[in-house]
Amino acid sequence: MAIAHTATRATKQPKIQPGTDLILREEVEPGIVRLTLYRPDARNALSLELMRQLMTQLESMAYDDDVRVVILGGAGAAFCAGHDLKELRADPSPEFYNKVFSLAGRLMLTIADFPRPVIAEVKGIATAAGCQLVATADLAIAADDARFATPGVNIGLFCSTPMVALTRAVAPKHAMEMLLTGEMIDAEEAVRIGLINRAVPAAELTQATMALARKIAAKSIQTLKFGKGAFYRQVDMDLKHAYDYAAHIMTENMQALDAEEGIDAFLQKRKPVWQDC
Repeated sequence: MAIAHTATRATKQPKIQPGTDLILREEVEPGIVRLTLYRPDARNALSLELMRQLMTQLESMAYDDDVRVVILGGAGAAFCAGHDLKELRADPSPEFYNKVFSLAGRLMLTIADFPRPVIAEVKGIATAAGCQLVATADLAIAADDARFATPGVNIGLFCSTPMVALTRAVAPKHAMEMLLTGEMIDAEEAVRIGLINRAVPAAELTQATMALARKIAAKSIQTLKFGKGAFYRQVDMDLKHAYDYAAHIMTENMQALDAEEGIDAFLQKRKPVWQDC
């Protein structure tokens, strides 16, 4: 729902060719991969093709143990302005709308199910489905001049799909205020309500994101898999089932070679050597 595009009549837009690279992939350091949304002229709006390419990249790395952390950023001045309203208005059919919003939901589930931590690196704006991406990512670091909003209400389109991620990231009243007013919040407020982990000076954004990624990449990849999967599965359980499930996961985790190595290394006061199994 990119707020820059508010045309009221459908207009034909040139389609993005499937061969166009809309996601740039770079291994910035061993174990750390950066995926960059690459539609800078459209403030990285989520076209169908961009969403497909992002899902493809994540799916291709899901079982690659050389990948330990993924950083998700945006090219140009913005992180992501949401769905591409020009694309939506070019085909104003219920079938097309359902295709777009259903694919967006599958993309968010792909991020949540991806067995490695995903860090959103946010500069400029993250609005509507762009804010949804931030809320869906496991962690988020933003420039202190970044801004966030779910502004659909301002153009008569309530941000219902971004709402799903937002209400799972921040307290209900904070989410409802963002959804009902459509107003921008700054990075300081985003930290306060729990939408992002921290805000840093813009010039230090990449450095701060990489510092966090390196800390995570130094851990056992098998432990990261156990942890991320368990985190999201227990969140919606009642307390008893959550503890029963967590006890099962801890028992399974304790039998992993890396748990044995980690405990032995701690007791022997040495650095662990992970086997990633």
